[in-house]
Amino acid sequence: MKEQLYSIWRIFFPKRVKSTLTLWQQIKRSKSSYLLLAPYFILFTIFTIIPVFAAIGLSFTYFNMLNVPEFIGLSNYKALFLNDEIFLLAIKNTIVFAVITGPIGYFLCFILAWFINDLPKPVRTFMTLVFYAPSLSGNMYMIWQYIFSDDQYGLVNSFLMTFANIGIIDDPIKWFTDEKYVMTALIIVQFWLSLGAGFLAFMAGFKVVDKTLYEAGAIDGVKNRFQELIYLTLPQMKQQLLFGAVMQISSSFAVGQISISLAGFPSTNYAAHTIMTHIYDYGNVRYDMGYACAVATILLLVMLLVNKVIQSVLVEKNY
Repeated sequence: MKEQLYSIWRIFFPKRVKSTLTLWQQIKRSKSSYLLLAPYFILFTIFTIIPVFAAIGLSFTYFNMLNVPEFIGLSNYKALFLNDEIFLLAIKNTIVFAVITGPIGYFLCFILAWFINDLPKPVRTFMTLVFYAPSLSGNMYMIWQYIFSDDQYGLVNSFLMTFANIGIIDDPIKWFTDEKYVMTALIIVQFWLSLGAGFLAFMAGFKVVDKTLYEAGAIDGVKNRFQELIYLTLPQMKQQLLFGAVMQISSSFAVGQISISLAGFPSTNYAAHTIMTHIYDYGNVRYDMGYACAVATILLLVMLLVNKVIQSVLVEKNY
């Protein structure tokens, strides 16, 4: 029992290995690498790090983009949790998206990459493009608007109304305007769109696996593909697994455009309202940038916490 408690403790509070070199000495030894990283680091600082800290600062102000920001302390955060019922609904919808599409989408990405990896090279290349293409295109929503069309000519409604010549439903379902069905339809679309960077990371991870380990594993008693996956493949793909998990969870928490494009803005009774659409509402519609930045800061903290938990689970620790 003590060993188990100690292991759990070390997951959240790992030991830090002290380096014998100072930070400046490490930089001098790797100055060529830092020089090559400098352009990206400069652009990342200007367009990502600085805006993030600027948004955190603006979250403590009232800023309508016309006048100078006015410091109001924690008023935005108090209003979020005490007076904004739509924000609380957005949190619930976002958690539903993240809990369902995050882990299941992550598992689907890995399974698809595992199966496709063993196909002949031309077929593997084509299938990789097929599954990755949706994440590259910004106009793929038109396809789903046709598939889940509200009338009888939509593919889903047409199928359900004529299934086995008996019809499961009598009237077309308004998938994107009926609050009972809109979340289900959006989750299905999100699954399809989630095959992006994580999927490619898994495909790349399978290529770096040392093939000689499979021969050694066969000698040591590995009998089937599933045992190869558990005991040989996964331990060599920890970095890809971590990257895929972070990307999948981040994208599931950042769902917003899909809701606006398919369910409209605002959606019926805010049934598909998420934290990202709440940010869009106050930032792009009402121009209350201080309030929008407060919502974005809350989302940032949640994503950082979730990513920290993921790293604690997937990254190997030195106990």
